[in-house]
Amino acid sequence: MKKTLLSMLLVAASLSALEVQHTTVKFTAFKTYAKKGVSGVFDTVALSDKKADDVKSLLLNAGVDINTSSVNSGNKGRDAKLVNAFFNVQNVKHIQAKIVKVEENSLTVAISMNGKTLNIPMSYSVKNNTVTAKGVIDLADFTMLPSLKSLNKACYTRHQGKTWQDVDIFFSLDYK
Repeated sequence: MKKTLLSMLLVAASLSALEVQHTTVKFTAFKTYAKKGVSGVFDTVALSDKKADDVKSLLLNAGVDINTSSVNSGNKGRDAKLVNAFFNVQNVKHIQAKIVKVEENSLTVAISMNGKTLNIPMSYSVKNNTVTAKGVIDLADFTMLPSLKSLNKACYTRHQGKTWQDVDIFFSLDYK
């Protein structure tokens, strides 16, 4: 009888566990002195398997590996420039991110890019089984200014000589 009850509790617990279904990683970079935004996503984002009993536990230690060559801004020419004139300049093939702290409306994500790992604060909200988060990175903090300079040169006319070093970052995580 005890084994049957224990088995039933384990099955019930596994049925109530939350599981990540899909993750999207987005960005908005800025060009021109008017600070015009250029947004995109990464099409290839490998998510660490993650299940938990509540949203906070689901988020804590969730991680992704982002393939930078999968950048998708909706413009193939722009995407090629982002890969070749930005990411490839400093051989940044992947960006890793892992949530290391979760509080009521904020979380901290350890982002690794170009050999540097920094803890980036992000605000987040939960609605309809989706977590959405927003933060900002400064490319100088990841020693990515040579890549930024290369991109600015490649896009000088379109950017009117100005490519900003701050980038808004976003992610959404769908779970059920």
